[in-house]
Amino acid sequence: MSARKRYWLMKTEPDTFSIDDLAKVKTEPWTGVRNYQARNHMKEMQVGDGVLFYHSSCEVPGIAGVATVANTAYPDPTQFDKNSDYFDAKSAREQPRWEMVDVSFDRKLKRVIPLEEIKAHADELGPFALTQRGNRLSVLPVSAAQWKFLLSLE
Repeated sequence: MSARKRYWLMKTEPDTFSIDDLAKVKTEPWTGVRNYQARNHMKEMQVGDGVLFYHSSCEVPGIAGVATVANTAYPDPTQFDKNSDYFDAKSAREQPRWEMVDVSFDRKLKRVIPLEEIKAHADELGPFALTQRGNRLSVLPVSAAQWKFLLSLE
């Protein structure tokens, strides 16, 4: 296990699961990711890594809170559940396609840091997947410098 803490941004639609929902349940499995690159990012996650909890597909998309990766990746059970929206008929229990991690609530930000404000700081952030055109990944890496800068906007 790497001793170096890493940072991530994980997107969720607040109508489905918000930072307030995470605050209530404390820890939640991050099910339903069905993009290979996003899944691969989750496979890289280690216990204790930082997560920027991002609200997407809402009136003011932006960073709403901070969470922590609670465990390393493991098979997402929704891929095997025929009643789940995330069922994958091509995934087998012996060779699961989809993995997930659990995230634990740290804190809600004093205010949502809106995407427009984040984009306005593109020069300070440097290359950042969230602000790149056409990037719709739900799980993104964040550098330590980006993490520190983004939280300074709070």
